[in-house]
Amino acid sequence: MKKVILGLMIIILLVFITETVCFANDAIIDETTSSGNGNLIGEISKMKEKTQGELDDYIDRYGSESYGITAFVLKKIQIYSIPFCFLGVALSAIYQYVIGIRKLDTRDKGFYSLVGFVTIFIICQVLPLVFAIVIKGWRG
Repeated sequence: MKKVILGLMIIILLVFITETVCFANDAIIDETTSSGNGNLIGEISKMKEKTQGELDDYIDRYGSESYGITAFVLKKIQIYSIPFCFLGVALSAIYQYVIGIRKLDTRDKGFYSLVGFVTIFIICQVLPLVFAIVIKGWRG
């Protein structure tokens, strides 16, 4: 269970690091432009504009900056949880069905991690929907 929580924390950290790179300051972009990496800078600025446009769209859709940012982050978590959980389910199945044939404790470990990854997957996929229903439907 500790490994599942640690894995979820790592995914959340990676999402926030990705968002930090996407919301790079203009000062950083100006610094790297002077060093000669023009193509990379162009891609970073396009990513920044696209992410800022998506964030503005969520803020307009939800009517509040805090709700918009929350919906944006939940959507990113929903997208990034798919490959993470599929990889976790595959590794858990290997532990349960391949390695667990010889060792019963490994089979149990595989089963419990499989249940954990499926639970995390379901939560990450349903949470943005629940948030949208509560905010849009009950808030008014």
